[in-house]
Amino acid sequence: MLLDSIFTNNSAKKVQHKNNENLKRSIIKTISWRTIGTIDTIVISWLITGTLSLAFSIGAIELISKMVLYFFHERMWNQITWGKIKQ
Repeated sequence: MLLDSIFTNNSAKKVQHKNNENLKRSIIKTISWRTIGTIDTIVISWLITGTLSLAFSIGAIELISKMVLYFFHERMWNQITWGKIKQ
């Protein structure tokens, strides 16, 4: 009940962004998120393996694979209208 009132509140509509994002925004969001995620992966890998070079290798592979996955995931969710406020 409380969540319904929060999400249907008029002020929430003002904060709502456009229903679709342009390609450039999706790419920038992908890169910024993967930078944070890759640093996290490298640190965790280094703590587990104790080898910085191995940690960077894991981070590099993870960077590319997850960036591609996130980009397509983001673009697919952009097409789903469920939960979006219609303008």
